[in-house]
Amino acid sequence: MKSPDQILMKEKDNMKEQSPADKKIHQLIDALSDSSIDKRHQAVRELGNIGRPSVDPLIQALAGAFDNDHRWYAALALSGVGAPAVDPLISAMRVHPENEFRRYAAAALGNIGIPAIEPVIDAMATEDRELRGFLSLALCRIGKPAVGPLTRRLDDADDIIRSCATLTLWQMGETGLPAMVDKLQDEE
Repeated sequence: MKSPDQILMKEKDNMKEQSPADKKIHQLIDALSDSSIDKRHQAVRELGNIGRPSVDPLIQALAGAFDNDHRWYAALALSGVGAPAVDPLISAMRVHPENEFRRYAAAALGNIGIPAIEPVIDAMATEDRELRGFLSLALCRIGKPAVGPLTRRLDDADDIIRSCATLTLWQMGETGLPAMVDKLQDEE
């Protein structure tokens, strides 16, 4: 495993070859660890405003983060990007099985909200049980807007999706259970 100094040197070497826009993104990502909370918040806003070009570097930062503070700010910036971050985040969750990565990626998806609902539900069609759990957490974080789409998926042809929709609605408690009960009563 490389030391933080080795990683920093490699990043600096890579920055020499980067475009000005890429350099700006990496400077902002570095600012996510700044001692000043104002600088961190400013970096989160700017990365969100940059949009799609900041997604892959932010996912790399999230995957390589050394502490939860850096993970949190990277996830916050990803959620600020919004819909363009959804599919790349889900893909990265498939590749990075580390719980900390997945937890913060799920938080980002949950903060993105409505644009993430259908892709997250679709991504539940996987054999990876742990990934399904983190995706369910993202939907629980989204809350009420996810209830309708989850309820519709209670009749999905895919057994895993049906099961995940049921468990997620159950996990949502007072937010999801009434919709599930109504669906069952309608079927009787």
